[in-house]
Amino acid sequence: MKEEILKILQNEHQALEAIQINDLLGYKTTLEYKELYETLEKMVEECLVFKTKKDKYILLKNCPGIKMGKLSINKKGFGFLILDQEDDLYIDEKNLNGAIDGDIVICESTTRAIKKEGRVLKIIKRDLKDLVGEIIITDGMKTLKPDDAKKDIKIILDEISTHNCVEGHKVLVHIEKNLGHNKYLGKVLTILGHKDDPGIDILSIAYKHEIYDKYSDAVLKELEDIPNEVNPEDLKNRRDLTSKTIFTIDGKDTKDIDDAISLEKDGNNYILGVHIADVSHYVKENTAIGDDCYNRGTSSYLADTVIPMLPHKLSNGICSLNPNTIRLTLSCEMQFDPKGNLITYDIFESYIKSAKKMNYDDVNSILMENKIPQGYEPYTDTLKEMNNLAHILRKRKQMRGYINFGGTEAKIIQDEKGKAIDIVKRKQDEGEKLIEDFMIAANECVASHIYNMGLPFIYRVHDKPNSDKIDEFITLVHLMGYKIKTRLDLSPLGVSKMLEELKDTKEYPILSQILLRSMKKAVYSKENIGHFGLASHNYTHFTSPIRRFPDLTVHRLLKKYLIEKDLSMTTISGLETSLVEIAEHSSERELAAVEAEREVTSMKMAEYMESHIGEEFEGYINTITNFGMFIELDNLVEGLVHVKSLKNDYFTYVPDLLSMIGKSTKKTYRLGDKVHVKCVGASKETSQVDFEIVEVKND
Repeated sequence: MKEEILKILQNEHQALEAIQINDLLGYKTTLEYKELYETLEKMVEECLVFKTKKDKYILLKNCPGIKMGKLSINKKGFGFLILDQEDDLYIDEKNLNGAIDGDIVICESTTRAIKKEGRVLKIIKRDLKDLVGEIIITDGMKTLKPDDAKKDIKIILDEISTHNCVEGHKVLVHIEKNLGHNKYLGKVLTILGHKDDPGIDILSIAYKHEIYDKYSDAVLKELEDIPNEVNPEDLKNRRDLTSKTIFTIDGKDTKDIDDAISLEKDGNNYILGVHIADVSHYVKENTAIGDDCYNRGTSSYLADTVIPMLPHKLSNGICSLNPNTIRLTLSCEMQFDPKGNLITYDIFESYIKSAKKMNYDDVNSILMENKIPQGYEPYTDTLKEMNNLAHILRKRKQMRGYINFGGTEAKIIQDEKGKAIDIVKRKQDEGEKLIEDFMIAANECVASHIYNMGLPFIYRVHDKPNSDKIDEFITLVHLMGYKIKTRLDLSPLGVSKMLEELKDTKEYPILSQILLRSMKKAVYSKENIGHFGLASHNYTHFTSPIRRFPDLTVHRLLKKYLIEKDLSMTTISGLETSLVEIAEHSSERELAAVEAEREVTSMKMAEYMESHIGEEFEGYINTITNFGMFIELDNLVEGLVHVKSLKNDYFTYVPDLLSMIGKSTKKTYRLGDKVHVKCVGASKETSQVDFEIVEVKND
């Protein structure tokens, strides 16, 4: 009966009463009508059909103004219904109808204005995962105050699981039972520590995103069989590269080193070797370590805290390409001509002995200042030749349309108690760019090789942007008084040229980030659609198997296809499904790690600014909304100047001019304007920073 009803409703784009559907189906008996009504109600519960206030039925997808999606609520209380094929729907706090962040809901569009608004009609699904929060005492009972303020629910904790808990403990809680009226019963799974203990603030955010610092007993048991040094038996059938000059370049504090490089010349040609830790030799499928690795998906770097995908015995030990130590590797050797054309390549199992653990600061002093730190003398010429090749490869990328958004990241400096004491910009100098260029070359080489073989694989893909988003960006640029000569063709080269035209404008840092946000996100996929941002037809992640599960999967596939020569269709057919699952799960875990990193950075920035309330700073306006302006300081700290704090006039947001304008004085604040601000508030607990504009008097 369900299929028959669907056929009727698919042909009807208006809502029908149950009796009308009954007549169209030709039913005659009371029993048939009763079954029809019950089936319709089930279809409403399944969100296939929408039931109107007048008790009429219509397919949800045919219902004008009715949308279903996931609700994302802002810290300020309002939210958005996230929609795949169209712009998200704004939901005011008063229209949430009891829904909380993460709920799957049905919404009704309430306006056709420029800003699409709606209201929640029905909560379809509430998937409350384990929550992190603080133990508080309410009316003599231990309750949980969720760290996520967007979870506006009351959680009572059972007495047994809270036996060792005291007020102020940060805990991980499993929701056991819905008690009704947004009230739940919870069970404490893990005590993280007291909220004032060093590092608990970061750990709480990690646990919120299911990033755990502890390993299971089964994993720890298997680690006992992992050697501390490479077994000589494991060197058989591998290419010995220990006589080659191979070294690593990383940050000074890096301990999980998964890539090493080498360079030789053959006449005018360059032979680049990229040698990657062979994690797959130690982390096997269908083991506790392998399964845990899959579940984690990635390492997480939260301020100066690292929560590794692999236990330290692997990540910092036997797998890490530490200096003067034999390590197992997978190598990709590529020969380039002086113009950067790839002539030949080879992908093979190997073992190396890294000659030196270099760091970016020292390498940059050589490449940018011609200063040679002690111990680098034997490698200076090689580093300079490497830099020549890196520039050649970079130029080729740029010619094909490689998009360089030029964004910067903040590095949080903490004291021994875990308090943020400084914020600096992460550098992206010659050494960092060199490694990036070489890793991209290896990733493209590996991806192209397997793609040309026509075998199942994991790709790193980046879809082209939606044309409407690019049109909106161009409109924004025009509103700011700039014209773009580049003909828009939605190609990487077109977007790259558009950015190049804007690079000398004072608003370029803002514009490049706005354009970046308009792009789709890069993800993992079994289907190869290319990588738009890199202007690459074939791309994968091969170079970081210590830190990312997709890279480990790529290594396993390379061994299967190239080393074991296993191309059996039986095995390959089984791969099709598993690779889809791996790609989707890895993309989800990557997103969780990125969100956790952002939350930690925002929280630590607010903590840092708590010590600078009352101080004045220079910044620029990077966002304007109807409730105020967001100001970014030189150290990347962002704070809000609320519209109510603007003095001497009544200011309103004028979207068409991207400005905040005073009604009487016509004083105007525009996107990109430099401003002088005072920090008037900062809260680590809410991760918010508040500024006020300070008028600078000219002498």
